[in-house]
Amino acid sequence: MLALSMRHLRYFDALARHAHFGRAAAECAISQPALSMQIKEMEALLGAALVERGARQARLTGLGEEIARRAHEILRSVDELEDLVRARARPLMGRLRIGVIPTIAPYLLPRVIMALQDRYPGLDLRPREAVTQRLIEDLTAGRLDTAIVALPVSEPGLTEMPLFNEEFILVRPPDEADAPVPSAEGLREMRLLLLEEGHCFRDQALAFCGPPNTAPRDLMEGSSLSTLVQMVGAGIGVTLLPEMALPVETRSAMVALQRLRAPQPKRTIGMVWRRANPLAEEFGKLGALVQRVWSEQGPQPG
Repeated sequence: MLALSMRHLRYFDALARHAHFGRAAAECAISQPALSMQIKEMEALLGAALVERGARQARLTGLGEEIARRAHEILRSVDELEDLVRARARPLMGRLRIGVIPTIAPYLLPRVIMALQDRYPGLDLRPREAVTQRLIEDLTAGRLDTAIVALPVSEPGLTEMPLFNEEFILVRPPDEADAPVPSAEGLREMRLLLLEEGHCFRDQALAFCGPPNTAPRDLMEGSSLSTLVQMVGAGIGVTLLPEMALPVETRSAMVALQRLRAPQPKRTIGMVWRRANPLAEEFGKLGALVQRVWSEQGPQPG
């Protein structure tokens, strides 16, 4: 009988996903030599090579790819067993892996964490910030338990729970504070600063500006909302900001804020999780807690 352990499988699963010993080791919170030793031990137990080791990346052998697929299925099944036990015993105890998109995480997550720690002191919260596509991939693969994202995601196998809506606020240079509020068509004619591709907030802002596949005439990109606001303060252009970000991103920038004309652009924030997850009822309670945190924070002036 093979003496493979869950540790072997988890380390090999991380290596298969990252194709890099250093990144896999970082995810597993161990040193790279320790990870390499575990993979070599696994290969010795199986009596076959699983990895082609290169200077820049680790490539799986044909057998390694099949082992990786089966290992991932085993790990996901084990995680589901753990969730089933937790759902029957003390539901929100132990590890909770929660994903959050970058345009929400800095502004809402700290308050959510404090509320969770206060209500569930035995919870081992493990937040992860990433763009929506990556979070959905990790959620579907069982590497996350739930995620806070902008809805809809329309992914088969996932439950979506709407939590609240928030408006987008126009951020302008300070000398434009008294300028007329532009329409969506007028905004498309301005120099608009948006997040780079991959962020759903970018897509939502573009959807407000015009028909699909119609970009503003003069579009510039930034890597974060903070960068966009500072660029606006320097007079480079205008941007849209979700209202939850206003207290953080505008406190150190000289900018003017305006609410756009009705119907104002907005997004729906919600939680998603796998439909098969036995902790679904507890995730519903968690969603209600996030709603309460948002209601206490409240919409921001603009």
